[in-house]
Amino acid sequence: MKKWTGLLATMLMLVSFLAACGQGTKSEGANQLKDQSAGAGKEAAVSGSKEITVYTALEDDQIESYLESYKSTYPDVKVNIVRDSTGVITAKLLAEKDNPVADVVWGTAATSLLVLDQNGMLEPYSPAGVEKVTPEFKDSQNPTHWVGIDAWETAFAVNTVELKKKGLAIPQSYADLIKPEYKGLIVMPNPASSGTGFLTVSGLQQLLGEEEAWKYMDKLNENIATYTHSGSKPAKLAGTGEYPIGISFGYRSIQEKKKGAPVEVVFPKEGSGWDVEANALIKKADIKPEAKQFLDWAISAEPMKKYNENYAIISIKDDAAGIPEGYSKDPVSQLIKNDLNQTAKNRDATLAEWTKRYDSKSEPKQ
Repeated sequence: MKKWTGLLATMLMLVSFLAACGQGTKSEGANQLKDQSAGAGKEAAVSGSKEITVYTALEDDQIESYLESYKSTYPDVKVNIVRDSTGVITAKLLAEKDNPVADVVWGTAATSLLVLDQNGMLEPYSPAGVEKVTPEFKDSQNPTHWVGIDAWETAFAVNTVELKKKGLAIPQSYADLIKPEYKGLIVMPNPASSGTGFLTVSGLQQLLGEEEAWKYMDKLNENIATYTHSGSKPAKLAGTGEYPIGISFGYRSIQEKKKGAPVEVVFPKEGSGWDVEANALIKKADIKPEAKQFLDWAISAEPMKKYNENYAIISIKDDAAGIPEGYSKDPVSQLIKNDLNQTAKNRDATLAEWTKRYDSKSEPKQ
């Protein structure tokens, strides 16, 4: 098992990294982009208007809470939120490359932002306070092209009641998931739609190597009932018992347990794939000062406290930070060694191969 030893040494010096997914999210959801978002973006493009359009893959139940401090500080700025799973947001941004609607991307996988940057779609901007962000959680260029806020990781949501009925043990590892007794009991996010799905697949590639990872996923596919278009949905399905095992991410799995579902949250023994929820400025003709202002706010103290309520690992040191309930006492050590830049470069090839092999089991797109 490869562990993230280099970054662990850096992060362990940061109290904030001992704090607690999924494009959707990262948690992601399966929500469709709101039809009115394009119209809102056109209105926001009016020169001089105090209105910005923000694309995000943050969880629905997080966004309003996070935005409270922004709205109290900048009450005269209207923020049009366009929210969906990471893969959907990434595809939408790429489709709009020549006529961008978004002003800002907030809380979307760093690997997706790296793809956008490779396509020349990000405007360099170092937000106020960027020097406080740990180096592994931001672009190395100056000015930065993207800046992270937190990390999210693969976890299993396991319905203990349903497995007990079947006389089955709770899986504790990736190796357990391919045992024949779990056939038809597992759901997982489609990596083309979900950031959680993608970080899980890319994590397996880095844990096992390319060839062995595809062999493993061939076996895993035999036990998969369906692939969802949301990183959150497998945890929710496990919570209801529709499918006893959901490959999801830490935050959403923990939330299901907090709601009272008979769920055990399992972080796989081999280590979790992970990604960084990150922010960036979209390159366009009419870059608004409010867009830069939003990015300044997004890594300031108040939103960082809010991120830390949900995630174990945040990007800025905070002596008051803690570990949210449900995470391990050493969340950093759970993360595998992960090269975000290489993952982004391999993204298209990985998704094409995964789709060819396994997409026939994906749920219909809504």
